[in-house]
Amino acid sequence: MSPTRTRWRLGLTAAALLVASAGVPAPAHAEDITDYTIAVDPKGSGAKIDDTMYGVFFEDINRAADGGLYAELVQNRSFEYATADNTSYTPLTSWDTSGTADVVSDDGRLNARNRSYLALGGDSSVTNSGYNTGISVESGKVYDFSVWARADRADALGVTLHDADGDLARARRVTVRGGWAKYTARFTAGRTSTTGRLTVAADGPVALDMVSLIPRDTYKGHGLRKDLAEKIAALHPGFVRFPGGCLVNTGSMKGYDEASGYERKRSYQWKDTIGPVEQRATNANVWGYNQSYGLGYYEYFQFAEDTGAMPLPVVPALVTGCGQNKAVDDDALLERHIQDTLDLIEFANGPVTSEWGRKRARMGHPRPFHLTHLEVGNEENLPDEFFARFTRFRAAIEAKYPDITVISNAGPDDSGSTFDTAWKLNRDADVDMVDEHYYNSPQWFLQNNDRYDAYDRNGPKVFLGEYASGGNTFKNALAEGAYMTGLERNADVVKLAAYAPLLANEDDVQWRPDMIWFNNHASWTSADYEVQKLFMTNAGGRVVPSTASGTPALHGPISGAVGLSTWATTAAYDDVQVTGADGTTLLGDDFSGDASRWTHTGGGSWSVEDGQYVQSDVAAENTMVTAGDPAWHDYDLRVKATKKSGKEGFLVAFGVKDTGTYYWWNLGGWNNTATAVEQAVDGGKSTLISKAGSIETGRAYDVHIKVRGRQVTLYLDGQEWGRFTDDQPAEPFRQVVTRDARTGDLIVKVVNAQAAEARTAVDLGGAKVAPKARVTTLAAAPDAVNSQTATPVAPVTSVFEGVADRFTYTFPANSVTFLRIRQR
Repeated sequence: MSPTRTRWRLGLTAAALLVASAGVPAPAHAEDITDYTIAVDPKGSGAKIDDTMYGVFFEDINRAADGGLYAELVQNRSFEYATADNTSYTPLTSWDTSGTADVVSDDGRLNARNRSYLALGGDSSVTNSGYNTGISVESGKVYDFSVWARADRADALGVTLHDADGDLARARRVTVRGGWAKYTARFTAGRTSTTGRLTVAADGPVALDMVSLIPRDTYKGHGLRKDLAEKIAALHPGFVRFPGGCLVNTGSMKGYDEASGYERKRSYQWKDTIGPVEQRATNANVWGYNQSYGLGYYEYFQFAEDTGAMPLPVVPALVTGCGQNKAVDDDALLERHIQDTLDLIEFANGPVTSEWGRKRARMGHPRPFHLTHLEVGNEENLPDEFFARFTRFRAAIEAKYPDITVISNAGPDDSGSTFDTAWKLNRDADVDMVDEHYYNSPQWFLQNNDRYDAYDRNGPKVFLGEYASGGNTFKNALAEGAYMTGLERNADVVKLAAYAPLLANEDDVQWRPDMIWFNNHASWTSADYEVQKLFMTNAGGRVVPSTASGTPALHGPISGAVGLSTWATTAAYDDVQVTGADGTTLLGDDFSGDASRWTHTGGGSWSVEDGQYVQSDVAAENTMVTAGDPAWHDYDLRVKATKKSGKEGFLVAFGVKDTGTYYWWNLGGWNNTATAVEQAVDGGKSTLISKAGSIETGRAYDVHIKVRGRQVTLYLDGQEWGRFTDDQPAEPFRQVVTRDARTGDLIVKVVNAQAAEARTAVDLGGAKVAPKARVTTLAAAPDAVNSQTATPVAPVTSVFEGVADRFTYTFPANSVTFLRIRQR
């Protein structure tokens, strides 16, 4: 159906409704009008969808590991927290002491990697408060306690599990004798509590380390918190990407080196994370807290195996990312990381007779883990420096392990100079697969369903390693679902895809949105999770060609007020001028008086100083002030802007509708490494154009933004910097059809991301089908959010009995619907 035809039909339906609302019967033929059509070619053959297409990405962000998926209930169990890692930390963070208790780091420690321990005096005790509100236990469940201890003479430890109302389990006594040894006890909870505490009391002087309490009942007995692991497993992930993310390529690349000393804030390096847990080093990660590495590479491989997923590790390429943007120039260190990567493959796949295969076997897994894919690097913003190092990794891996697919990446954004350069390097080198990441607004996902239609079918394949639409409302999930129909349609190009991030502790959030939320005793799934699960568990084996009509695009000119802002900087603005296309002055402000025409909508501290409008809070983010009329369009905005101090540059906004909907030119963003135009829609941002570059402190820049219709041209110091046209429609009705390889079912998948239901004529192209279809529907208000206490976004199953070669189905407003149709 053509857009013109669709518009006519929609208009006629609306007219019929108006007539009916006035008390006049609607024309009889109005019942036969449909809003959309879907035509299926059941004999055609589209892209093959691999079993591994949809997976999960696990990174220790939002306390996802310790206090999360890793079932350990004791926080800071080895007394390794330090102020050098986090200014709020001490070695006794999460501990309360009574009597004599000192943290010691000397030659008497447990081992070289456990550098601190607790010296507890006689008649003294130490109590751990766990995570969130405390240690969570469930009545009747068993919990295993262990501690490494040392005493000069036989001394007893009294171990209790309790909360404010008394004991939660029967107290235990452990006798410590001689040098460092591991002691264990078992608790059976007599009642349920989420505010528990674990106390270890000493009769005489004793040294303690690695104090642990873990539920006996973990996922498949492998030490992972059961409710979280089961929710991940329910997705039936095709792969598990781990351990990051920014964990991989931030911090020192030197790692833990006993010869050169303890390197704090290291990048995640796999050899630090295997072997007995008491011999694994802790580390401060990029997200501001410490990780114990109790959940390490062995456990990641094991979890992938337990969920039937392909393991997909990521190793550092010695180019830091995530805003650090530094290439490490140390050839010996690079060679060491390359060898570490070869050793990792041997650890995963090597026979028990090999060095690293033997280590795997000693940990309890003599069989190989069948590693087939490995990623080098993550979101590097220095594509040339990254690719030079990637090339050496790739050559070494392919020489020794030619069957391993080595994955590269395209930087941190969906477009821009870094993205373009990275893709050219990858194409020219005939790389097998390239990892793309982007976090954009729901509108961007609705606008870019065809992103991969034009990708080269003979070029590198795409690994969409991280993506999300910037929120956990159903509106976000609908946009992601609509986008996933395009991923499936292009499954010959997009071979792997994962929403990110996976987990978030509600009390410790560094990043939103997230797929699964939790606290110390409960977990719940987001709307995004429910959409992902529906697609992941109903992918089908092959795309069946289909077409659908679209929704008319209604575009007016870009309109809105203007704004000024900063992000982790102080800046001064002067000589703001807004003129219409005919030269009419809409706004002129040289700040020789006050700033009464400006409305403060963000944070920060704004004041007029020496004839300039100055934001003086260097720590504040998004300090937007606005002026003008939201109805303004076709205008020129000119302003002088000067960065005074801080991490970034400054921001100039246009097309401002409200605090969540606007465009801004972000000059010197991303730690002053790039300049970009970003569009915010209902709070979700996406990048429209981006270039590398920085802003000088103390220099006044002439900023000029020219808005004409939906085209914007940007000038910096009189020179054109870039231009774009924002005219891509945000199509709310998307569909794809696949065939289940096992059952032969046609799976018609439709996302209707609009406030009106979509009555749709479906033509199955002559396919012989059963009259009944199994239907799974997700439908809710666009702003609905799942929580611990309410799940408004949840699947509803039903049976539709009107299936035929041609039939009509009405897809609810704001819905994702899967029709499983049995072919005869």
